Amino acid sequence: MTITLDLGAGALTPGLARLVDLLDELATSGEGVLRPAEHQAAGAVHDLRRADAPPEPPAEAEEPGAVRILTGTRRVRHDGAEVTLTRIEYDLLLFLTENPRRVFTRRQLLANVWGYEHAVARTVDVHVRRLRAKLGVDTPLVTTVYGIGYRLADEARIVVDRKR
Repeated sequence: MTITLDLGAGALTPGLARLVDLLDELATSGEGVLRPAEHQAAGAVHDLRRADAPPEPPAEAEEPGAVRILTGTRRVRHDGAEVTLTRIEYDLLLFLTENPRRVFTRRQLLANVWGYEHAVARTVDVHVRRLRAKLGVDTPLVTTVYGIGYRLADEARIVVDRKR
């Protein structure tokens, strides 16, 4: 499939911005392929998005090692730096954060985060592993409950910011 975007039309609409995010997620996950010329176009789209984005408000003083989920912009910050997560990784982190101390089977996570149960349950394992890798081994986040599934770690320091 080939997708052509008119970058000369001005600001990106919300729908087009979402399409760009999804295409970027596919390319990042290895499911999609960008040819060298397309990397330049993707960079141009990201430059346009940065120019259209409102300036980021000053960050509040964050606790060292804390993870902040900004629900309004679907961003995640760790130790003051932005962490790039895929849509599923973000949704998985937010879901576990909103349901602390509760253990979920892989099938329950597939149903609640992915929106369907008809997938290989090991898909959840891959996303949990990637989420842990992106936030670092020193950040306890997701606990494996052997033989059952996953839950948010008791020592996870996560703040959900619904204002940003």
